[in-house]
Amino acid sequence: MEIDHIFIFSGGTGQEVDALIDFGFSEGSSRVHPGQGTVNRKIYFENFFLEIVWVHNESEIRGENTQKTKLWERANFLSNEHSRFGLGFVNTPDTDELFENSIKYQPDYFPKGTHFDIITNEVEFYLPWTFRLPSGIQKQRSDEPTNHKNGIRKLTKAIFGLNTTEPGIGFTTTVEKYSNVRFTPNSKNTLTLEFDNRVKGKIETFDQLNLVIKY
Repeated sequence: MEIDHIFIFSGGTGQEVDALIDFGFSEGSSRVHPGQGTVNRKIYFENFFLEIVWVHNESEIRGENTQKTKLWERANFLSNEHSRFGLGFVNTPDTDELFENSIKYQPDYFPKGTHFDIITNEVEFYLPWTFRLPSGIQKQRSDEPTNHKNGIRKLTKAIFGLNTTEPGIGFTTTVEKYSNVRFTPNSKNTLTLEFDNRVKGKIETFDQLNLVIKY
């Protein structure tokens, strides 16, 4: 399974991205998600992008169409201990097993008949909110900036620290079998992104995002 992007809910209005920029990342485009009530800031790499997202319209994210996604619960991670992370895959045959019983979600900003397959993980809420792109949509080259001052280029592994001693075995086993994603018990929900096979042997921590960068 190929990661398309990973999102992190902001604890505010996306100000955490400023620390990533100070570290040497180049910021890409941003957008509002009409009908979903969220807005983002993004950083692009050669093989995926990182998205910091937050709520700008509570009535939209709690509306009839978006309510089933449980994104509102994820946005409130500071008060309910849900994971703030979202994991998005490219829609390929090796994702079929994971998304066999998923929910279809067509956001207002998608063309009619186009939808995400989503796994809310609302019971095992320490797991990342997980989704795959619509069928037939593949990664495409873009003019987003991917040359960063710190020299980081490609994601090689994503490790989710889970605030539990008993992670969802079915979900985690399937994801680990097909992808470069790993899960490990932790005292809190965290995300570690490893880039370029850690060729430089360096580590940078961004506490406001519960994020560690290894490169």
